[in-house]
Amino acid sequence: MSAPSPLPNGRPRHPARVLEVETLAEIAREVERTESDPEGVGIMTRKGRIYPVRLDGISLKAAPLLKQETLSVGGDSAHARGIADHSVATTSVVILATWGQYQRLLPKLRRQPFRLTETAEEIDHALRSYVAHSPRTIRGPHREFVVGDHPRVMGVLNVTPDSFSDGGQHLEPAEALAHAERMVTEGADLLDIGGESTRPGATPVSPDAEWARIAPVLSGLAGRISVPVSVDTRHPEVAQKAVDAGADLINDVEGLRSEAMRRTVAKSGAAVIAMHMRGTPATMQTNLVYSEVRAEVFSNLAAATDRAVSDGVPAEKILIDPGLGFGKSAEQSLDLLVHVGEFRSLGYPVVIGASRKSFLGWALGSDDPAYRLEGGIAAAVVAAERGVAVVRTHDVGATVRALALVRAAQKFANAPPAAPHDLTGSEPDA
Repeated sequence: MSAPSPLPNGRPRHPARVLEVETLAEIAREVERTESDPEGVGIMTRKGRIYPVRLDGISLKAAPLLKQETLSVGGDSAHARGIADHSVATTSVVILATWGQYQRLLPKLRRQPFRLTETAEEIDHALRSYVAHSPRTIRGPHREFVVGDHPRVMGVLNVTPDSFSDGGQHLEPAEALAHAERMVTEGADLLDIGGESTRPGATPVSPDAEWARIAPVLSGLAGRISVPVSVDTRHPEVAQKAVDAGADLINDVEGLRSEAMRRTVAKSGAAVIAMHMRGTPATMQTNLVYSEVRAEVFSNLAAATDRAVSDGVPAEKILIDPGLGFGKSAEQSLDLLVHVGEFRSLGYPVVIGASRKSFLGWALGSDDPAYRLEGGIAAAVVAAERGVAVVRTHDVGATVRALALVRAAQKFANAPPAAPHDLTGSEPDA
């Protein structure tokens, strides 16, 4: 190892550098470069990263005990000031601990009262879901697709006269089919077909009118493309017809709030994307007040997916989407985009759709969707770096090329250190 260069006054210099490391593999490589003992590399690596975990609705009795147990393993937790004087009945909690500290904390919580056993299970599930990056296969009635190995690209095909970006461009079946084939050629892993515009303030269309638009496209795609097809619909009857006609995925912008839609998806065998949206497309921008947008969207999707599973939708066929621009301001949409990795804690693959949306125009200073290409690509890269499984876009080729670089960078970051080390009890390979 080279000695540091001295300062002009003769004193030795020890160049201090803050390391940008996130995965355990990166941390292990940096510790290994110190020529530390191999056993020490494993021990130190487990201490290299703090995982903040937020919990909501922790009771007055549970919060102090949770803090006490977290402190006992070397971590810490924050809760409301009102816990001390009993002026609040419940509180949100943020725990700060390393992976190794959580491994000591969780068994202690499981032995405690005040529902801390259940709290421990939720923490464990959130942590393991957040760090999991192993591929999973999602099977539809006709085709299957893999997520989790690298960010997948979903091409948007709107057969509508009034969609905000491409309304009217692909309304004719022949043009829609040609565009679908172009997107597959450009590298789309999935296609998402929509027959009703869900832009803010859009006029609703009947299920019959919606089906009349997408039916010729679905029948025309049969045998022409190999990638799975998703149908963007809020209507259970359209969803069932779409699956019968070859669709493998239902993209429900209403987040499976309809029991009829949940039952239809469960019966059809289709995979489903549950997206967060307040109200309907016609009303969603009338109420943009959230106490905490990420917490509320997360809780809503947790409840939506719980209901879906209870109604027979297999958990392994569910994907989630925080719904950028759907009942959110530009600032709120950016907040969700920057922190979209948090949604992996639910345990479902995350879908993000930022392409050409108005919040990009707000950030870029442009009202024209045609001038939001670069912003959409940047948003796709931000999302992919945070572990999003599927990126929904109008601009397939450019997005595929941008995400190829993200994939190469992630492969490098997650490469194992030169020699394996025993990380028993630490974070799974990420």
